[in-house]
Amino acid sequence: MIWKFVRFRHEGGPVRWGAVSGARVEEILPDPFGPFELTGLSWPLKKVRLLAPCEPTKIVAVGLNYRDHAAEFGTPIPSEPLIFLKPPSAVVGPGDPIRLPPRSLSKRVDYEGELAVVIGRRARNVPVGRAAAYILGYTILNDVTARDLQKKDGQWTRAKGFDTFSPIGPWIAAGISPADLKIETFVNGKRRQASRTSQLAFKVPELVSFISRVMTLEPGDVIPTGTPSGIGPLKRGDKVEVRIEQIGTLANRVV
Repeated sequence: MIWKFVRFRHEGGPVRWGAVSGARVEEILPDPFGPFELTGLSWPLKKVRLLAPCEPTKIVAVGLNYRDHAAEFGTPIPSEPLIFLKPPSAVVGPGDPIRLPPRSLSKRVDYEGELAVVIGRRARNVPVGRAAAYILGYTILNDVTARDLQKKDGQWTRAKGFDTFSPIGPWIAAGISPADLKIETFVNGKRRQASRTSQLAFKVPELVSFISRVMTLEPGDVIPTGTPSGIGPLKRGDKVEVRIEQIGTLANRVV
């Protein structure tokens, strides 16, 4: 069974957890990170405000994990996953604006559409063969990047750490396989990125195992798995949409 878990508000009320069922959201308690129950309360999906579908303690992203993207940079695939951190303060939800830094700080900000893993329970030193047991599901993340600062700094914290540089959503899809999903990014309706997750150099179980041997992963932590080729700049007024098969569409405006 496929579940689509959301965090949401209805008419400015409290933050709730829910599961999308057709055109409605059904409330669940307490949350999807353990046993939960449907409360019997539900709302039309179009009448609620979807929030980022989790609150990670950390976002452990992976660089150069599609072969075509590595070629785009003229860089070989690393021998091990190349990981870096994005701060939780960068997280925004579906429909929230991506805010460009002042041009005095950065003159080029790019989109990077990515499949993201959401951890379901505390994970430390996880064998590759058991990684699936630690995953709640999958969502979409746009790894927004100040490309000029990435090149200037030689490391990626500042370039990828601005507030609003981690849109996540629209929900967590549980019960799907990440092995071969179509991934696309559109800017103002024009397709800019297109690939399949089967092209990942390091697959999801490898990533979860590798990262859990470095740091303990907590429920709700997010692992963006890398972006395919076709990255490019965003400007004020753009609408950027990342679409992943069996998950949905993450859409944000640039301001």
